[in-house]
Amino acid sequence: MLRPNPRGDYPIVAETAFVDPTAILCGHVIVEDDVFIGPYAVIRADEADENGTVEPIRIGKGSNIQDGVVIHSKDGAAVTIGSRTSIAHRSIIHGPCTVGDEVFIGFNSVIFNCTVERGCVVRHNAVVEDCVLTEGFYIPSTTTIHSNTDLLTVPQVTQDATAFSESVAEMNVSLARSYRRIANQL
Repeated sequence: MLRPNPRGDYPIVAETAFVDPTAILCGHVIVEDDVFIGPYAVIRADEADENGTVEPIRIGKGSNIQDGVVIHSKDGAAVTIGSRTSIAHRSIIHGPCTVGDEVFIGFNSVIFNCTVERGCVVRHNAVVEDCVLTEGFYIPSTTTIHSNTDLLTVPQVTQDATAFSESVAEMNVSLARSYRRIANQL
């Protein structure tokens, strides 16, 4: 379901993207080409700052927002999801936040008030908040990263983790195309 926010901003969805009919996109949301947004995802750009401004939530080309993901932002701040990035089932991305290109965010993970740069992998049930993960970090399942975490103790992404992330992104671009084709036949 696409709907406006109280300011009247309406989601903009690329023609080649697929948004499941059970997903809710509200307000200043921009969805680029070949994006897959799965069942029951909620993406809300509806909370304004003190000046009434709502920055966009932008989902980059070829990314996938899987089942039950929530993306929202505090005080109208921007949220950017890069290209070919996977946000897995039931994760929460809460802005202000930037998630770079070719990132994998695992099941049930929470990303809040931070930057996750290109190629990072955040595995399942992890929490990353109030920090910057520079390119290529690997956050193991159930890990919590805060602004005071010593990032020198965090490993770099392995080739296996990168290959897994790429395969998820490729599969979901294929799903977006397939579901669009089905929707066009109905």
